[in-house]
Amino acid sequence: MKKEELKKWKEATKEELENKIMDLKKKIYELKNQLILGQLKNYSQIREIKRDIARLKTILKERELGVKK
Repeated sequence: MKKEELKKWKEATKEELENKIMDLKKKIYELKNQLILGQLKNYSQIREIKRDIARLKTILKERELGVKK
């Protein structure tokens, strides 16, 4: 996730963030299935998506706690 995209998500609503997280989790599920079947070529995609999920969850948590940066 690039800085510009991260800024966009910081301005997004809670529902949009939660929907994006669910989409990314579905993507991880699909990639893990491809991994099991031996079809996945780029293993680093899984790690990158997990990091993106963590970034989005961090944004949600910061809002919940009222942290401003």
